[in-house]
Amino acid sequence: MSLSFVAQLIAAIPENFTGVEQCAAIDQWLTDHPDKEAECRDILVSWLMKMREINAADIDFGAPGIEGQVWMRVYGSKKPHSSLGHFSHQESSAIVLSWLSPSQRQRLFSRKVVDFSLTFPLPPPEREARFRGSCYFDRGYLATNFRRINDKLYTMDGLGVPAPIAQRMNLKHEKAGLVLITGITGSGKSTTLDAIIDMNNRENAGNIVIIGNPIEYVHESKSCLVRHREVGTDVLSFESGAVEALRQDPDIIVVGEMRDAQTIATVLEITDSGHKCFTTLHTSSAIDSIHRIIAEFPPEEQERIRNRLADVLSVSMSQKLVPTIDGKLVMAKEILATDASVQAAIRNKNIGEIYQMMVEGRKYGMCTLEQDLRDLQRKGLITQQTAVNYANNKKRMVQLFSMP
Repeated sequence: MSLSFVAQLIAAIPENFTGVEQCAAIDQWLTDHPDKEAECRDILVSWLMKMREINAADIDFGAPGIEGQVWMRVYGSKKPHSSLGHFSHQESSAIVLSWLSPSQRQRLFSRKVVDFSLTFPLPPPEREARFRGSCYFDRGYLATNFRRINDKLYTMDGLGVPAPIAQRMNLKHEKAGLVLITGITGSGKSTTLDAIIDMNNRENAGNIVIIGNPIEYVHESKSCLVRHREVGTDVLSFESGAVEALRQDPDIIVVGEMRDAQTIATVLEITDSGHKCFTTLHTSSAIDSIHRIIAEFPPEEQERIRNRLADVLSVSMSQKLVPTIDGKLVMAKEILATDASVQAAIRNKNIGEIYQMMVEGRKYGMCTLEQDLRDLQRKGLITQQTAVNYANNKKRMVQLFSMP
């Protein structure tokens, strides 16, 4: 399977063109041949619908490393799907460019990368299919990844979040404070964040402002008014979006990701001003999250940031998706809920003590990753070896298995 016009397309591109020059030439050719552009769009839609059909999380295509094939990640394993055909670099570029708006294409050409979202209507009773895309260059050719955005909202119970922690995440019970959802890429942070937003949207009467890059799940206003602001389309950056949100009468501000010191400082500031803020961070444990936030700043600022973080941090939940015995995935989590002891440990640079506080804080909803993995193993969901493989503290994990 390939595009019907592949020979015409390749003939129209000078042989010495690569990178932006090649993409610009393909862009112009598609503009001049709208029927061919429509064919490209149809192929991408078929691939994305195939993702939904087989429950794939990601799809990758384009550039030399892909070997002309389309790859998908299903339950953690990424493999090529030869049934979808083989495509040249030029074909793959045409397929993704056909869905980019003129402004997105210009952003790609100037910055060498563009993040965006795609939405397709679905037959009732389903709402829509949404995907998050990222286009970038690999050895002078355009490469693309799409991630499927869950069209299903989970509950706090469904994610296994303890009731005391769900309460602290709920505006009804805590009007202010910072809630961190952390984990590596593909660990389900967005799914958890959407579940938290939905809980607040159903159980409170307020205003939720969501800043994303791009916007993923689109929340309908229920008991809350929900605003979605996409970086690059509705707002310039996470930082400016968070500052602007303060003038939009918010009760909850959701910052899709804390990527740099400026955004972290802004999130701490808006939370310190009395707002509830949810955000994500790429770290693998609650303790790493604290270290990471402080280390983003120069030494002369770290004391101030440490004290402010101690004041505003409410909950930090780190998570991993772990393979189950039946070949699927289950979420394992580590939860820190701040109290006076945790605040003192952060302020006094005794962060190493926090692990034991999580071990002993189960009645408050806290747990270490190792404790949660042990629980999953006891329930028969994962093997003992999987628990050890995914533990942050493997020595502690082995110790837990020796206890009754």
